Amino acid sequence: MTEQPYTTLNNGRNMPLLGLGVYDMYNKEAEAAIEDALEIGYRLIDTAAMYDNEKEVGNAIRSSAIPRSELFVTTKVANTQQGYDKTLKAFEESMRRLQIDYIDLYLVHWPIKGKRKDTWKALETLYIDQQVHAIGVANYLVPFLEELNSYATITPAVNQIEFSPFLFLKDVYHYCQQHHIQLQSYSPLARGKKFNDPTLLTIANKYHKTPAQVMIRWNLEHSISTIPKSASRKRLQENFDVFNFSIAKSDMELLDGLHENFRVVSDPIHML
Repeated sequence: MTEQPYTTLNNGRNMPLLGLGVYDMYNKEAEAAIEDALEIGYRLIDTAAMYDNEKEVGNAIRSSAIPRSELFVTTKVANTQQGYDKTLKAFEESMRRLQIDYIDLYLVHWPIKGKRKDTWKALETLYIDQQVHAIGVANYLVPFLEELNSYATITPAVNQIEFSPFLFLKDVYHYCQQHHIQLQSYSPLARGKKFNDPTLLTIANKYHKTPAQVMIRWNLEHSISTIPKSASRKRLQENFDVFNFSIAKSDMELLDGLHENFRVVSDPIHML
């Protein structure tokens, strides 16, 4: 099994830099994908109440022989359950569905207008009460992070956003670096819609890797955690086979230059 890199969050907890996102996976497909991923070497599993597969995540984790202490499980409060009391209840419901002893990371899924402060205060309560090992946010662009900073007593450990060479949000990247928030990218492969980009293909060929592997490695080279999604064992293996090469600085600069604000998910800025 390949050893993978970890990052240390701002509260001292360790988190794998590479994980499996399980968005749009259901029932036995979700369980099988997680079981395959754990066998391959993945140790971070990212789910959410909105994904409707927390039960399957819990089943796969419990059926694995891997000690719980070696796994890192993330889930998120759904948009319809935000607000202080609702978030505390949502957390309890996630715990019931997962049926695991603890959650490593609990995130605000989207920056819902009028709910952001109360929702964050609920996450702080969960963290202070030691019901979750780390708390963070998702889909928080710089304006949301600055707003959060005005009332938070705990700095988020993680900010999970859509991020790829074609959506290289330098302002968020630098803000998170400066404030010791670990950036984590979802949809790091842009759902395969840019695999035929000539620059990406040239670099992939140079390293004898696939475009997907180069896009994942690009995140890791920037010390960004990333959670590519796949239900295929072959793709899961391919996505994990990224620790045996590094990308030269000149090629990283070429990849950085691919930014064109290309999104496959809605822009959170509309929630301001």
